[in-house]
Amino acid sequence: MQRNFFLNHSEVEFYFKQSVNDFIVTEVPLYEFSGEGEHLVLKVRKKNVTTWQMLDIFAKTLGIKSREIGYAGLKDKNAMTIQHISINKKYEERLKDFESKDIKILETTYHKNKIKIGHLKGNKFFIRLKKTNPLSATKIDEAIKAIKTYGIPNFFGFQRFGITQENYNRGKEIVEGKLKIRDRKEKKFLIGSYQSYMFNSWLSKRLEISKIIESCSIKELQSYFKLDKNIITAIKNQPHRFKLLQGDLMHHYPHGRVFELSNMEEDSKRFVEKDVVPTGILSGSRVSQSKDLAFEYEKDFLDEQIPLNGTRKFAWIFPKEIETNYREKDFWYELNFYLPKGSYATVLIEELAHKELLSEANL
Repeated sequence: MQRNFFLNHSEVEFYFKQSVNDFIVTEVPLYEFSGEGEHLVLKVRKKNVTTWQMLDIFAKTLGIKSREIGYAGLKDKNAMTIQHISINKKYEERLKDFESKDIKILETTYHKNKIKIGHLKGNKFFIRLKKTNPLSATKIDEAIKAIKTYGIPNFFGFQRFGITQENYNRGKEIVEGKLKIRDRKEKKFLIGSYQSYMFNSWLSKRLEISKIIESCSIKELQSYFKLDKNIITAIKNQPHRFKLLQGDLMHHYPHGRVFELSNMEEDSKRFVEKDVVPTGILSGSRVSQSKDLAFEYEKDFLDEQIPLNGTRKFAWIFPKEIETNYREKDFWYELNFYLPKGSYATVLIEELAHKELLSEANL
């Protein structure tokens, strides 16, 4: 999918490929572990294996089913990743003989409940961009300043769409009854890819609209939107570059509830202050839809035939703890930052590069 970018700079040249040396992910748990309870919590470091593959390796060692092992989220294969998993502590003795060249147990503790999907605040990242000349480093520095102020669009990353980037088409065919998939996990994943594609398409459209609003006069915008001058003026005068629209469903950030935008001036200030963000829809059942002008740009990205529950997803996020280091001798640009759960580090890298990562290949 060809999509729009938030930042306006020209393409930045550097080399990036996910690897254990240049891409490190550290999971941030949702809560502190109590140190007591029926579940053994393992802090593990892995490389060159997916989270599911890691669970299968542990399950084989312990002589249990992989579904008995708790985990908070999936982590990349082509990276060094640190995350937590949990098992019933009655299996603790069986871990004494655990050995793997790709997996290391760093720490253990106990907790009262099993770790479940979503039990994480977010992830910390270390990323190294190679072959970065001084001019590119300067352009990245400027882009980082803008990201610290305005944040970034919360697109789904290329990982969501498979090696050929066509998973969403298979998901659509399942929804339309043109493709039958027996494996429930695969079926849900492919339909989820279709939901993600629709979300990305909507978000790209909203970025396009925001740039039109920024670049056009009030008179031109009145003709384009067919709206009252006062409403157009209020939209255009918002302090954030991503423009909120009447009927947008907002979300307290990073935690809280969904609510309908009611005071554009007030809510747009809260947006730039990183207190609230707009949301986009993951189409499906039992999900709230936006209204008014916002719905006019949402309705084209809905598919009510999707046999999964829908949800509202942050359309925007604010990376935190951003630290940079340019090693001019090596032409390396190094980045440390934190993202909330459900966000993709590669999307931030794409914003810096101003082009898409089509796969796990080079930029």
